[in-house]
Amino acid sequence: MINIKTSSEIKIMDMANKIVNVVLNEVGKKIAPGIRASELNEVAEDVVKRLGAKPAFKGYNGYKYSICVSINDEIVHGLPERNKIIKEGDIVSVDFGAYYNGYYGDAAKTFIVGEVSKEIEDFVRTAEDAFYAGVSQVKVGNRIGDISCAIQSLVESRGYGVVRDLVGHGIGTALHEDPPVPNYGRPGTGPDIINGMVLAIEPMITMGDFRVIYDKDGWTARTYDGKLSAHFEYSVAVVDGSYYILGIN
Repeated sequence: MINIKTSSEIKIMDMANKIVNVVLNEVGKKIAPGIRASELNEVAEDVVKRLGAKPAFKGYNGYKYSICVSINDEIVHGLPERNKIIKEGDIVSVDFGAYYNGYYGDAAKTFIVGEVSKEIEDFVRTAEDAFYAGVSQVKVGNRIGDISCAIQSLVESRGYGVVRDLVGHGIGTALHEDPPVPNYGRPGTGPDIINGMVLAIEPMITMGDFRVIYDKDGWTARTYDGKLSAHFEYSVAVVDGSYYILGIN
């Protein structure tokens, strides 16, 4: 069941996502060679508490932390543990959610640490470009498959892989709601896009094989072939027939 939000609910979710983006920006400022992923988790917890919200991921299905820190070939859900130390040349995907006044916000960004090749810069930029390609299809009269196809088309046109095992999702009073929002698919398929929908659109892309393997920790998803992965996400509301990116507009 797809839960449609009122304008007042979307305003609350906009604030929740503003908090998410402040946290991501503060965490991003701390990402540097030698920092431990656990320190980034501490930054996120301190900032979200100061802003009057709660970390959405902590306690979710038994997850122990407030953020996910996924490095290089880790796609998503990387654990921010003390023994995970960031190095020069890494790419670091940080995923964070906030719970504010009964509603959730969710976003993710991939950060480049120090100097990397242009090939890697272009790859990371593609994850963000793919998000905006998908968002351009968020309009009343389109369907979820139009978002999916736009993301897949852009990513694959640049020679990269699109993760299929993990997808975007609706969001609201629950962190994960209907409908699922795959990053691949056919136009004109899936649920209709209508006013009041709120979708967490999150391209997850790879420099090689799109298949996924999972670590024994039960959380970390990484690329099948060990090649790099990048992740970009914002929560998006459908307002007046078009898209409104929560937390940044």
